[in-house]
Amino acid sequence: MELKLMMEKLGAPQTHLGLKNMIKEVDEDLDSKLSFREFLLIFRKAAAGELQEDSGLHALARLSEIDVSTEGVKGAKNFFEAKVQAINEASRFEEEIKAEQEEKKKQAEELRQRKAAFKELQSTFKQ
Repeated sequence: MELKLMMEKLGAPQTHLGLKNMIKEVDEDLDSKLSFREFLLIFRKAAAGELQEDSGLHALARLSEIDVSTEGVKGAKNFFEAKVQAINEASRFEEEIKAEQEEKKKQAEELRQRKAAFKELQSTFKQ
């Protein structure tokens, strides 16, 4: 799902099958997941010219690279700082969602406890 979202944000959305093929292309441990090491392997293979031109991984490597000789060091710095800022904003959003989920769990637990206390009290009056 993370790969799917990243490809969409980069403007190169992929189908489910395309994503599976992308993962398979660099999945060294055959767990059908991308580890950080395998993610870095994408860029290593791209630099070595080992990715197929029509591959989603080739598109990923192309969309997330910058030519320092063209853009200069300051341009590259701005490029990566913008990427870090976007990641931090996404992380903040995820933290807000997690906090909301925790609050809902807490409310559900409190409701369950109140119902249990009510049933206990109710059983006292039935006797």
